[in-house]
Amino acid sequence: MKKVLLTSAVVAALIFTGCSTKDPSIDATKNSTSQQSSSNNSNSNSETVTGTDVVVDENANNGSDSNEMSMVDLEGEMKSVNFAFDQYSLTPDMADKVSDNAALANSKASAYMIKVEGNCDEWGSDEYNYALGLKRANSVKSALIDKGVSAERISMISYGESNPLCTEQSKECWAKNRRVDFKLLP
Repeated sequence: MKKVLLTSAVVAALIFTGCSTKDPSIDATKNSTSQQSSSNNSNSNSETVTGTDVVVDENANNGSDSNEMSMVDLEGEMKSVNFAFDQYSLTPDMADKVSDNAALANSKASAYMIKVEGNCDEWGSDEYNYALGLKRANSVKSALIDKGVSAERISMISYGESNPLCTEQSKECWAKNRRVDFKLLP
């Protein structure tokens, strides 16, 4: 009987003390001081968003030249490489896309890491498509290395069939999903 009462008392104490209804508070004086100093140092194009303590400076360039393209812009210039059904070898026209991407990676995007993402259509098992996506990514990685991109800058991932561009049930749609995409990482 004592064990049941003791256990009940412990459980009740945990229930009442375990969940707090108190809202977290933010020290507004600390944030507003740093916000004011940031606002004073900003140009006239800076904007302060109230309630979130965010200062946006449109003239800030994070130490980069204004002539350099942003990582997102460079990533947009990289072309996806498509593959035939159940294939992971590069065709000559897709090899040209890899060459263009390698030239971009060695010039404008030389400061960034490159993530090579293998993708598949929905045909085949999850395991098979994951392996096929990895083989596609590996063949593109090998081609990039052959074109002079450092192997240390390249990482690979396979999404299998889980990252489709198109979800329609057609041959054209499935062909769009058999691809390798390129992402740039800082």
